[in-house]
Amino acid sequence: MEYTGSQYIGEYVDGRMEGEAEYLLPTETKYVGEMKDGMFHGQGTLYFSNGSRYDAIWEKGLAVKGTYTFSDGLQYDAEHWHYCDGYDRRFYTEICYGLKPAGISQVTNMDPPRKIPEGCYDCGDGFYDPVTRIIKDYRNRFLRNAGPPFIPAGNQKSQGVLRESLKNTLLKACS
Repeated sequence: MEYTGSQYIGEYVDGRMEGEAEYLLPTETKYVGEMKDGMFHGQGTLYFSNGSRYDAIWEKGLAVKGTYTFSDGLQYDAEHWHYCDGYDRRFYTEICYGLKPAGISQVTNMDPPRKIPEGCYDCGDGFYDPVTRIIKDYRNRFLRNAGPPFIPAGNQKSQGVLRESLKNTLLKACS
């Protein structure tokens, strides 16, 4: 467990995780359910950090039947999925609570929507700040660096400037 950053709360049988248990992953995802021979096996639920969950029947670590429920309560149905399709473009919260009055837009399923920090962009798992080139999660914790800026192919002058900038950055970092 110390190598993966995971945590196991439950019983062991012959040195293997077995029985009713909780398994915490480093991604803040939590499994609560039955384990057998060190694997998810039987009835169990994965709880994700965004508030969604996956209730399933597991066999030797693989989900054989399950239901995914989004954080707002919407359940995914692979056979009869009609949410936000070509016929009905409403958000789930609009289906549950009705449409907003004319002139008041709802641009995301989250109502009220997240407040995006000034000059930043919502990129699905956090906010991207183009000045620092860092993506932080919605709790303002570091997620990742965004990498070098995108330069369209064929723009040789910009690519040369970028190459020179990267070279100078590496020289400063190595000196």
